[in-house]
Amino acid sequence: MNSSSHHKSLFVAPPGLSSQMITEMSRSKGEPQWMLDFRLEALAVFEKKAMPTWGVDLSDLPMDDIHYYVKPLDQVQRSWDDIPDSIRKTFDALGIIQAEQQILAGVGAQFESEVVYKSLQKEWSDQGVIFCSMDDAVKDHSELVRKYFATVIPAHDNKFAALNSAVWSGGSFVYVPAGVKVTMPLQAYFRIDQPRMGQFERTLIIAQPGSAVTYVEGCSAPVYRSNSLHSAVVEVIALQDSYVRYTTIQNWSQNVYNLVTKRAVAYRNARVDWVDGNFGSKATMKYPCIVLKEEGASGQVISIGVAGQGQHQDTGAKMIHLAPHTKSHIIAKSISKKGGNASYRGLVKVAPNAHNVKIRTQCDALLLDKTARSDTYPVIDVKGERVSVEHEATVSNINEEQLFYLMSRGFTAQEASAFIVNNFLEVFVKELPMEYAVEINRLIAYEMEGSVG
Repeated sequence: MNSSSHHKSLFVAPPGLSSQMITEMSRSKGEPQWMLDFRLEALAVFEKKAMPTWGVDLSDLPMDDIHYYVKPLDQVQRSWDDIPDSIRKTFDALGIIQAEQQILAGVGAQFESEVVYKSLQKEWSDQGVIFCSMDDAVKDHSELVRKYFATVIPAHDNKFAALNSAVWSGGSFVYVPAGVKVTMPLQAYFRIDQPRMGQFERTLIIAQPGSAVTYVEGCSAPVYRSNSLHSAVVEVIALQDSYVRYTTIQNWSQNVYNLVTKRAVAYRNARVDWVDGNFGSKATMKYPCIVLKEEGASGQVISIGVAGQGQHQDTGAKMIHLAPHTKSHIIAKSISKKGGNASYRGLVKVAPNAHNVKIRTQCDALLLDKTARSDTYPVIDVKGERVSVEHEATVSNINEEQLFYLMSRGFTAQEASAFIVNNFLEVFVKELPMEYAVEINRLIAYEMEGSVG
């Protein structure tokens, strides 16, 4: 049952891409000329670039049938009471309204292409922290946005980054002034409720020297028969001695193509963590990247992919060491069942002048049945001197003995396998805020239903 079907969107762009559509969208948003120019240049890049032929199969992706822009409301609301019931129920059912009251420093909720709700606690706004929709940032913080926008991921980076650059809408802008440490997570939530809809949010996080921030994003979509596309771009700039953690849990419906470009640049002694969970979707391609640009920078990616029937999760990480005394750690976990395919694709690169570098990569795959599939494509390209490289990879099946032991202790087969899976994912779950850990365990229990025996 889909409660949101009563909600009538204000504006649905006709399907397909054109410079007219982009110009109209940019004008309706009241954007400055430089942003429209950027979009139109990106469209030209998108049209020139070929579809990627590696990774997941994109031959069924209906690029011409997608609605690239859907505007649900007239303006961003400050109070949940001002939001139509149909949308509010969706977010309430996911526990977001309650979570905000209890633990979050700020929340953003995006429905279709626009952010419908944003708030930031006074304690942080008084210290100069900015947390708003990307659309508002373009108008209200134009200088800042113009300085950093597309500096980490330019439009020509890849075909889908070009697409996002042309039609981006929504997403978050986070700016943390020097020395300010935001001790509570900022949270954003995205949901696609329109069939054949593309969602192209754009997120930009700027952590000034000595600052710290944790950003948590959750995504979900109900099931539709027609394929939808989610193609986000996330740029993180971690200046000297700053700390940024970006956590995503994506649980799209089985017909969403999730093709996302996420990259961070870490300056001197800065640290960036990506914590990335991929459940759901038809096909995912996502490899959070950290460019360790100056001495002492460090980065960690913890990624999980869960692939069930008809799903291909192609996930992993990239670490680019451009400077000496940098450190990176990749932990990638995947679970496949019922013919699902979970691949790890990783790249660790060390530039010629980057000496005294430490690299650790750990890939573990768990197969739940005979038809499940797992592939690993690790590339480690070292040009520098005095580099320490550790790489471990394991593939295991759910062990009959473990199952038997747990069942002899009174677990059902399903509980026992969920226990083994939880144990396998512990490294990921313990990195999450408490309420997310609970949600992940629920998701895992749900994923295990009917997959044993």
